[in-house]
Amino acid sequence: MHSEKIDEYTKKKNIALQGGGQDRIKAQHDKGKLTARERINLLLDEGTFTEMDPLTTHHYHEYDMQKKKFFTDGVICGYGSVNGRQIFVFAYDFTVLGGTLSKMGAKKITKLTDHALRTGCPIIGIMDSGGARIQEGIMSLDGFADIFYYNQLASGVIPQITASIGPSAGGAVYSPAMTDFVIMVDKIGTMFVTGPDVVKTVLGEEISFEDLGGAVTHATKSGVAHFVAQNEYECMDYVKKLLSYLPQNNTEEPPKTKTDDDPNRLDHNLINIIPENPLQPYDMKDIINSIVDNHEFFEVHELFAPNIVVGYGRMNGRVVGFIANNPMHLAGALDIDSSNKAARFIRFCDAFNIPLITLVDTPGYMPGSNQEHNGIIRHGSKLLYAFCEATVPRITLVIGKAYGGAYIAMGSKNLRTDINYAWPTARCAVLGGEAAVKIMYRKELAKAEDPESLKKELIDEFVEKFENPYVAASHGTVDNVIDPAETRPMLIKALEMLENKREKQLPRKHGNINLWLKKYLSQTEEKLLYV
Repeated sequence: MHSEKIDEYTKKKNIALQGGGQDRIKAQHDKGKLTARERINLLLDEGTFTEMDPLTTHHYHEYDMQKKKFFTDGVICGYGSVNGRQIFVFAYDFTVLGGTLSKMGAKKITKLTDHALRTGCPIIGIMDSGGARIQEGIMSLDGFADIFYYNQLASGVIPQITASIGPSAGGAVYSPAMTDFVIMVDKIGTMFVTGPDVVKTVLGEEISFEDLGGAVTHATKSGVAHFVAQNEYECMDYVKKLLSYLPQNNTEEPPKTKTDDDPNRLDHNLINIIPENPLQPYDMKDIINSIVDNHEFFEVHELFAPNIVVGYGRMNGRVVGFIANNPMHLAGALDIDSSNKAARFIRFCDAFNIPLITLVDTPGYMPGSNQEHNGIIRHGSKLLYAFCEATVPRITLVIGKAYGGAYIAMGSKNLRTDINYAWPTARCAVLGGEAAVKIMYRKELAKAEDPESLKKELIDEFVEKFENPYVAASHGTVDNVIDPAETRPMLIKALEMLENKREKQLPRKHGNINLWLKKYLSQTEEKLLYV
């Protein structure tokens, strides 16, 4: 009798492990894709995966769905470890009804998220889904709504990471966008609200899946994807590396490691990265790579808004988040995309106790009607809000230009940044010397016999009076002007001094960061509103 029960259990277990069956598994492999279980095993430490709810099935009979019951119901859930740290993971199984989400599949994901929240562990979602299961109607949509609610509950409490390794359409795309990081696999992962066929029908626009919602598109244009992986193996490497910089939850500190890189290491060549001509570009990442432990900088959102750089490094073994203008792109000016990119990164680091170092070299906010009409005022304010809101240790280093509102937005002293340093090359002012002189002495220059000579004289005077770090230092808005060679040890000492910093915001339900986005419609889209 017992043996029959065990045989029945073994049979059901083996059926569950087969997902949609060998034919569908083969079809997945023929597309060059791993199965959901293979992906989980690739991510987790060997032998650590424990599955939850493997015998779940749907409970619908319309459209002959009683003939299409599969164990797991299209989602594999469970827990295991990555480099010895416990995480929770779910993976949509495309071999089961195209990975479509059912009511029970959603219940599995929300149950898993609840466990992750209760135990304070990161959660990883692996996407390969056809979206809502049409045959279940509104119940499938309700399932997505439940997942979105749990995404919100987990936000700022536990790290949430999405690996997009297949299609995601309709409601399936919003949950990844609500997570902290999205990694997409090139030529395999796609995300869009409406597919190419709908776009063609409604707008008459011909566009491919890849151009509409592929990895490169979302990494460069929309900013949805933080990383682009060349294959599934690299995708899981990204997840593992990202986790190595993050704490388990918002009550813990990021993992600290031992390093053989001398915290007092000097770099006398650092100053030579900065061109003599302030209008000449240079790569800010060269400076970051010089000062972090073992010259290892893990950049986030590399392909989106490259005029600002964000990412993680270690300083004497401690994880630090970097925000830096990059003069290689748009002269390091702040625009809509860079403001959003930096603000979101700052808020994540603040939520998870990761100190911030800001490197400044920016001529200001990007001018032009396109920026103004699309809301640079609103989006630029998000960066200000994020810095003002943050309570983690914050250190700002002005390297070159720091003009106008951008000087303020990039972690200025009066945003309550803890330590503000400047290199001797720093230029802190409302405007650059030449622009300021043209405005203030317009009439004098127009009347001068030698306007170029007078302009040079006035610019030199302006630089001496205003556009240098010593003026800022005299007012205490820069705590010290430092030797560029000593950047690494000075930043590390400041971080160590701030290690036990405690700061709280005033009690409130939440702040009101400006999230509203006006969508400018094309003429074709405007017409559709009146059809």
